[in-house]
Amino acid sequence: MSDEAPVLRRLEAGLLCLTLNRPAKKNAFDEAQWDALASALREAREDPDVAVVLVTGAGGHFSAGQDLSSFRGGVAQRSDAFQSGYHNLMDALVAFDKPLLAAVPGVAVGIGATFLFHCDVVYVGESLRLRLPFVQLGLVPEGASSYLLQAVIGSRRAAELFYTAEWVDAARALETGIATRVVPDAELLEVAMAKGLEIAQWPVGALQATKRTLKVAHRAGIEKALEAEEAGMARQVGSPENIEAVTAFFEKRKPDFAGLRGSGEKE
Repeated sequence: MSDEAPVLRRLEAGLLCLTLNRPAKKNAFDEAQWDALASALREAREDPDVAVVLVTGAGGHFSAGQDLSSFRGGVAQRSDAFQSGYHNLMDALVAFDKPLLAAVPGVAVGIGATFLFHCDVVYVGESLRLRLPFVQLGLVPEGASSYLLQAVIGSRRAAELFYTAEWVDAARALETGIATRVVPDAELLEVAMAKGLEIAQWPVGALQATKRTLKVAHRAGIEKALEAEEAGMARQVGSPENIEAVTAFFEKRKPDFAGLRGSGEKE
């Protein structure tokens, strides 16, 4: 596969390593990368030679989230049944029923963070800087993170991270349970691949059956969270808060929400 592909694939002894490959953009997602990762997960699910999938990022970062610059030209009409590349990936990710590991260096923001809550094992580098910037952007959480983060770290800790949009370093990620282990950056991929290969030695059917039993109790919560998040996004995208946040991002200034208070939706 070309090094220009948005997601690189490497299969070794049952372990499929997927590398997000937009290093100049810190692997921020555009439509091509959303779709490429979704396709890779669907194909890995059906491929009997794949027992485990490991996702990482090129260029020293996992992912900076949604590439906001991709919205400037408008959203192109899709030829498939999905509303967007994001929806395509969510469909593939929720359905994925084999062990899913992550090796996370550097920045993990937005979907770069919420993707991790779907992973079974998460190794982070010492350089990790994770953030959930949704309120800062005038939006709501996505990727079923409004359910999954609470399930992983508890409701109060999750609320604090969502409400403050503060940065989480490697030590805090480990302490809260977001990370399975912290590894020096230079050893991160090697350690994650070794664990993936250890898991991949076992029968694929048994691994899939075990993954399904681990996830079955969460299925309803994930589906309800996605539904609620979709409704929240529909209200917030294009709102004065969201417009101010995105405008400030492109103007490289701090957003000013003070003048918008009192204009929000009333219950």
